Formats: sequence, structure tokens, C-alpha cells
Amino acid sequence: MNSPAQPPRIRVDLPAQTLTLFSDAGADGGDGAAIQYRVSTAANGAGEVNGSFRTPRGRHIIRAKIGGGAPLGGVFVARRPTGEIFTVAMRAAAPQRDWILTRILWLSGCEPGRNRLGQVDSMRRYIYIHGAPDDVSMGRPGSRGCIRMRNRDVVDLFDRVAVGTTVDIHG
Repeated sequence: MNSPAQPPRIRVDLPAQTLTLFSDAGADGGDGAAIQYRVSTAANGAGEVNGSFRTPRGRHIIRAKIGGGAPLGGVFVARRPTGEIFTVAMRAAAPQRDWILTRILWLSGCEPGRNRLGQVDSMRRYIYIHGAPDDVSMGRPGSRGCIRMRNRDVVDLFDRVAVGTTVDIHG
């Protein structure tokens, strides 16, 4: 007898720099792996403390989906579209900026004391899965804490998941 279908879930593997979307796990007896993407997580490694510029570990959920319908390369500041499309000239004018482009999946921690509440609250740290400039290297750490993806990949993921989707970050 087949087990009932499970809702989609995401696993981020920090050492491998991958994000895997699992969908309908159990419905066909398999692991339900739908798709895997290369990502870029924090240059400072894993960690949960506010101000560490590290990627938090543990169980999270997607608290909000932001940017549906925005163009590829659309620039976001404070979770709001600026109306600009990222260009190389923009990077030259702000070379230290960690650009947030195309879509935002805002994460909220589920584990009080680990990634929720106090100085370890992922949502208050503004930890996102988001698009990045096309020349940003995927498959190796480089962000300031968020999980960066190729713009087309983050659109694909955004369209496959809902608010409340589980995101487990390991490593």
C-alpha cells in the first residue's frame, strides 16, 4: 500500500551548496526528489546569531513569497521592487552590495533558541532564498547569510512552492 503524498519540502545542503525540492514524497514509494539546484550560501559559513552573516541551520518554513511577476533581474530593496533591472554598471557603482533579484522566499525559523526568537531569529535576520546576478558563482559560498540562486532557478522554485513549505538547512 502506498503511503499518502507528502507536501513539497526543501533541503539545503550547505557543504554541497545545493537546494533540493522534494515533491509528493511517498506517493510513488520513492524519495520524491523533484529537482536540485546549485546555490550560494554564506561566505562566513553556517551560524544562527544575528549579525554573524552566516546561513542559519535547522527547520524553517517559507513565511512569505515576494516578487511574483517581477522581471528576471528585477532589483529588490527592503523586500520592495525598485523598478530597476540589474546591470553590470549597477554592480560597478556598488561593488560590495549583495544584490537581491527576481524573487524572494522569506524564511522563518521553527526551532526556538536555535533559529527562532531572540538573537537567532532567521526571519528578523531577513534570511531569504533569492535571485542573484548571473555572474555570481553558484556551488560555493559567497552570500551574507541568504541562499542565492540563479534568477531562472528561483523563479522555477518560487512557482513550485507555497507559503508554509518546510525548508531544512543542513551542514
